[in-house]
Amino acid sequence: MLINLLGLALIVAIIWWFWLYKPTEKGSDGSFPVIIVENGVYIPSRIAIPSSQEAQLVFLRKDASPCAGTLLIPQLDISAELPVGKQTRITLPPLTAGTYDFSCQMQMYRGELNVKDDALSRGASYGD
Repeated sequence: MLINLLGLALIVAIIWWFWLYKPTEKGSDGSFPVIIVENGVYIPSRIAIPSSQEAQLVFLRKDASPCAGTLLIPQLDISAELPVGKQTRITLPPLTAGTYDFSCQMQMYRGELNVKDDALSRGASYGD
């Protein structure tokens, strides 16, 4: 009975982690944080950026897992290699408002860019 309960708890945890978990969003005040790639996640993994202007994202890969080595933003046709221990800067063109997913090549590491209309994003800033 205990093994069945532990198995069920593990299944629920996996479903929550891969499909239901929504981390808090970090907003942009014009400067962008370094996105850490570590322990199977991007930190932060939800980033708000203003529309209609170029943006830069900086990734720092701390995880040596092969899955963490590639960053994909399919909707923008962006693919970048992330070397371990080095910062990689990704320059994004001006985007229209919407959500743009980013992930590793196996989609185990996942995040999203929430591009917001300039008028809505002016008051946003990175928070804790």
